[in-house]
Amino acid sequence: MPGSAMKRTALSFMPRSEFAQLSLHDKNAYLQQATQSYMEAKKQDYVPLTRDALSRLRRFYLRRSFADLKLEQVEDDLMRDALTRLSEAIYGKELKRAIESEIPPSAAPLKRAPPIDDDQLMFFVPSVHDAPLKDEINLMDVAPFSLSKTKRDGIIRYELGDSIITVEGGAEVGIANAYDYDIFLNMVSYLAEEMRRYVASEKKHLRPSLPGRVYRPTAAQILKFCRRGQGGKQYLELERALDRLQATRIKIVNLGDGKRRDAESFPFIGRYKVVSRTAQDNIDQVEIEIPNWVYDGVVQPLGKPSILTLNPDYFLITKPIARFIYRLARKAAGQTEAFYKMKDLHYRSGSQLPLRKFRQTVEEVVKSTVSDPLPDYDLELREGREGTVLYMRKRLMIASVEQAALDI
Repeated sequence: MPGSAMKRTALSFMPRSEFAQLSLHDKNAYLQQATQSYMEAKKQDYVPLTRDALSRLRRFYLRRSFADLKLEQVEDDLMRDALTRLSEAIYGKELKRAIESEIPPSAAPLKRAPPIDDDQLMFFVPSVHDAPLKDEINLMDVAPFSLSKTKRDGIIRYELGDSIITVEGGAEVGIANAYDYDIFLNMVSYLAEEMRRYVASEKKHLRPSLPGRVYRPTAAQILKFCRRGQGGKQYLELERALDRLQATRIKIVNLGDGKRRDAESFPFIGRYKVVSRTAQDNIDQVEIEIPNWVYDGVVQPLGKPSILTLNPDYFLITKPIARFIYRLARKAAGQTEAFYKMKDLHYRSGSQLPLRKFRQTVEEVVKSTVSDPLPDYDLELREGREGTVLYMRKRLMIASVEQAALDI
């Protein structure tokens, strides 16, 4: 093994690209020495790694996925503790190095700060839920909204398996965008919470009524749920967003068994009406009709709704493409990990950018997540046989990793 590698200290882990070039014997020797040096630096007893532990740690070193360690399968407490400490130190050191040398200080934050009066975590609000299944299609597999902050006309078209999904906006207002979609999430989350209460009441042998098909929130309630400020501009944009949501229609065509079957197109929201306005002529309260496809997908007395929850910090993500990536990770990675080729990611996003420019944008997002992580998930780009691949991994041991980074 190269002498330079053996002379490294525990607090200066070699880059994974350099580690990958080592032979199996040298990888094992390096990991044994790294473990010993790290434990001595922390004034802890050194526990030589077993063959099984070395195998787990090699995978982790190359992939940086805590799932590869499979710590729950390690029966020896001392060995499990050694693996945990060293993997956290490796991850934390890489995180600190990237922040110091790879991320420009002037990089725009991926997430905005919550509003000053943000008390979402102090007072009860419904959990954030995304769209239910429609004709066995999960809208979290694609971007059902425009990634553009300006008006987008035309049609977004996706072909997934035996289905074709199209998203079309109104002629005057265009396609609903990623920020308009927040209001849709608010409506779905309200309905899911009402259904939760219904089920809870039934279990108590009460006689509850099923949730209504009309949602009547105040503008302040919507803005608070979406973790936005309550300035005049927010109220003005709210009405425009409702117009785009009502005008945007999604259509699913199933092509199974070689037969074409047109599904009925459906909107994000049904009819809406401004119930009252403030003295400044801003929306005070609004009445939103819940579309049948949303209502039927959530209100299922005989089964569990086919909807996933989102982290409330989703609303703080500033870039539409990052919101798309988070939703995709939540659906595909779940509690583990998933990956998408850049071409597939580009296709599922509905982006109008050329693939090359789209890739640059994704690269910027991934770099930004080093210092300003997405909620719940870590992102990594790798080069594969068919081009760049985006890996999404559920973040584990967050508190321990952050502490390890501080200790280095």
